[in-house]
Amino acid sequence: MRAIEISRPGGPEVLTLTRREKPNAGAGEVLIRVAAAGVNGHDLHQRHDGAHPLRPGETDLPGLEVAGVVEAIGPAVTNLVVGDRVCALLRGGGYAEYAVAPAEHCLPAPAGLSFVEAASLPETCFTVWSNLFLDAGLRPGERLLMNGGTSGIGVTAIQIASRLGVEVYATASGPEKTRICRELGAKVAVDYLTEDFVEAIQKATGGEGVDVVLEIVAGDYIAKDLEILRMDGRLVVIGAARGAEATVDFTRVARKRLVLRGSTLRPRSNAYKAEIAEALRAQVWPLVESGDIRPVVHATFELADAWKAHELMEARGHVGKVMLSVGSFAP
Repeated sequence: MRAIEISRPGGPEVLTLTRREKPNAGAGEVLIRVAAAGVNGHDLHQRHDGAHPLRPGETDLPGLEVAGVVEAIGPAVTNLVVGDRVCALLRGGGYAEYAVAPAEHCLPAPAGLSFVEAASLPETCFTVWSNLFLDAGLRPGERLLMNGGTSGIGVTAIQIASRLGVEVYATASGPEKTRICRELGAKVAVDYLTEDFVEAIQKATGGEGVDVVLEIVAGDYIAKDLEILRMDGRLVVIGAARGAEATVDFTRVARKRLVLRGSTLRPRSNAYKAEIAEALRAQVWPLVESGDIRPVVHATFELADAWKAHELMEARGHVGKVMLSVGSFAP
């Protein structure tokens, strides 16, 4: 099969089109003939580092999400059959014509969506559900601040949270991106280039602040997050675009009884991810199939041009997801 490998640690140019043996589905797994794959921040980190911890039998190929058709099923798989259209969360290997996924981490490719659109959903939906609704315990009626509202995570978090009864606030750069955040469901979107988002959101909430912050920016934003969180607020850090270090005022943390936590989804157990998949199937997928939640795809590149997708991601000008078109069969 054709695949993209990381030839050495470095820039986008190290992504190399190669040929690899087609993988086999093991117990509880399915082999997917890949039509499209998502490009995510983890892929960029993996490319820079050149490696990441692998479990026995895992691939070094990048790619955490795909959509396509089930080509074969392994032993003990009862929820899928050959020919099913699926999208799936992977631990790697998405940048290839075939990929293996645990059957429990597969979801139906939503009716009415192309494979590219379907492949844009798993990584962000699993991440948002895990961090907001499981880890942070976000509930209807609470307030969420999403920093980086037009990122892949941001557009998903705004839509899911707002559709499930959460009051959503967001930050983004420039009037066009803040407009998109509002269209997706944010009550207030703050242009951080021209406004202090703490002041703007405090004003919008009557000085009360928010209950949860989902943070992909970090750096100097952490102090602002702690300021804007209300009593018993929760800060979840999953990215650090502005830097991995921050000054924390722990008197404020103690006074407000704040919870600070970090999270990475990829190392979590298969059982944990299966729990997320069931929740998404029950509570989010109906909203996707009705059109109430929609994929936001900024650009799609051919598999051989994965390096161009990484260049675009690193320029940080995109809105939503950057995707790869992999298979030749019709969506």
